[in-house]
Amino acid sequence: MNHLPDWYSEGQVPASDVAVSVTGLTVAAADGRLLLDGGSLEVRPGRVTALVGPSGCGKTTLLRAVAGALPPGSWRTEGQVEVLGQDVLTLGAAELRSLRRRRLAYLGQDPGTGLNPRMKVRGLLAEVAVDRSPAALSALLSEVQLPTDQGILGRRSGELSGGQQRRVALARALARRPAVLLLDEPTAGLDPALRDEIAELLRHLAGHHQLAVALSCHDTDLVARLADDVVDLSRGRAAALPAPRATRRALPDGPPTLSVSGLHAAFACRGRRVPVLHGVDLVVAPGSSTGIVGASGSGKTTLVRAVVGLHRPTDGTVTLDGVRLAPAAQRRTREQRRRLQLVPQDPLGTLNPSRTVGQTLGRPLRLHRRAGRADAPSRVLELLEQVGLPANFADRYPHELSGGQRQRASIARALAADPDVLVCDEVTSALDDGTAAAIMDLLEELRDGRGLALVLISHDLRLIASRTDSLLVLSEGDAVESGTTRDLFASPSHPVTASLVAAAGAVAGPELPV
Repeated sequence: MNHLPDWYSEGQVPASDVAVSVTGLTVAAADGRLLLDGGSLEVRPGRVTALVGPSGCGKTTLLRAVAGALPPGSWRTEGQVEVLGQDVLTLGAAELRSLRRRRLAYLGQDPGTGLNPRMKVRGLLAEVAVDRSPAALSALLSEVQLPTDQGILGRRSGELSGGQQRRVALARALARRPAVLLLDEPTAGLDPALRDEIAELLRHLAGHHQLAVALSCHDTDLVARLADDVVDLSRGRAAALPAPRATRRALPDGPPTLSVSGLHAAFACRGRRVPVLHGVDLVVAPGSSTGIVGASGSGKTTLVRAVVGLHRPTDGTVTLDGVRLAPAAQRRTREQRRRLQLVPQDPLGTLNPSRTVGQTLGRPLRLHRRAGRADAPSRVLELLEQVGLPANFADRYPHELSGGQRQRASIARALAADPDVLVCDEVTSALDDGTAAAIMDLLEELRDGRGLALVLISHDLRLIASRTDSLLVLSEGDAVESGTTRDLFASPSHPVTASLVAAAGAVAGPELPV
C-alpha cells in the first residue's frame, strides 16, 4: 500500500532526532483547574507514539499543546513544548499558521465537525492540498482506504458515514504533507477491519515517509500492535466509577416498542439520488438491547437517523407502540420525540457550545416536563452522577471537557428526556475500558429499572456480544442477517456476519463473551 510514493521533496522531513519534545508541561483552566500536570512527550521521525490513560487525564490537552492550540481560557503554567525546534506556545499568529499549513497536522476526536458541510470532498481536499490534481486527490482517498469509484469526491460530509468522515479528515491532514501528524483517537468508531487498515496506514506513513506520529488511543490491543513508544498519562483521573458488572438478560417478551419496516433511504449526489438503505426491517422490544453492526459505510448511522427523524427516508415506515411516526422529527409530537432519543457519534453536535453542561441538561428536563424549575438543578446533579461526572461539571462548557467527558454529558442529555428507546451510535468509542463498562452498566440498570429499550451501534464486537440480546447485520445498505446475538455469533449464516465474528475473535481470542 503506497499510493503516494514521491510524497516529500528533499529536506521536507525533519533532520533532527526528535521532532516533538514536551517536558514538564502543566496546563491550567481559567478557574485554576489543572488540565494537565507535568506531562512529557517525545515523538521521533519514523515512529508512532501513543498517549494512553483514562478519560480526562490530559491526552487531548497535550496533543493540542503540541499543535499550539490550548483549550480556550487555559494557559501554560510550567514546562516547554518544542516542535521542529520551535516553542509553539510562544509563536506569533502568522508563524503558527505557517507551521500548521506546512509542517504539522492535527486531527481531533470529532473530525466531522472540522469538515465544512457545504463543501464536497473534492473541495475539502483541494483546499489544503499541496498537489490539487485529480490524480493526487484520488491517491489521497486510496491512501486512507476510501473507494475512488463510488463518487465520494462529489459527496458532502453529511452524505458520509462516521468512519468515512474520519478517513476524509485524515486524508485532508495528509494532503498538507506534514512532518508531524497528531491524531486524537483516530480509530474510534471504526470497525475492526478498518481500524487495522488505518493502523497499517499510520505505520506505513511513519516508516515510508518518516513522519513523526503521535496519537491518543483507548484501544489497548491496538496500542500494543501499533505504537513504537507509549506515554501513560494516568494522573489526573476523573471521578471514580462503579466497578463493571458482567450480567446478561433474557430476551424480553411482549409487543415491540419500536418497529421499522421496509426502510429505504438515499443521499443526493450531483443531482441524483444515491441509495443508502434498501428495505431494512428492525424490531425493538421493551427493555431489550439490540445491536446494529456492519462495516463503515454500511448504513448504520443513516438507519438510526432515519428512525429518530433526522434523515427523511424515501420509503418505509417507523412505528412506536403501533403508531406510525412522521418521517421528519419536526412533524412528530413532543411526546414522540421524548420517547425516542439519539446519542450520536459526535457529542459536539449535541452539546451547545454557548451553554454550560448544566444548562444543556436542564433544557430537556423542562421541555419534556421531567422536572420543575425548582427541582431541575438537583436532577442535573443526579444525571451527572449517573454518567460518572463530578457535580462541578455542571458549570463547564463543552470545550472545557475531554472527548470522553463530552460523550458522557451527551448521554446524560438524552437520559434527561426519560426516553423509552435510547439509540446509541458508537457511544463508547471515545471512552477508556473502565468508563465504557460503567456507562454500559448504567444503561443496563435503566433497562432493569424502567424497561428502557437500547439500540447500540458499535464496531466493538466484544461489547455487542456481551451487552445485546438481538443483532442486525448491515452490508452496503442491506440487512443481510438478524436474530439473537448468541445464535448469530455462534453460527453466522451470512459471509459478512462470519467475517465480523472472525475479526472480533482475532482480537478477543478464540471465544467471544456471549
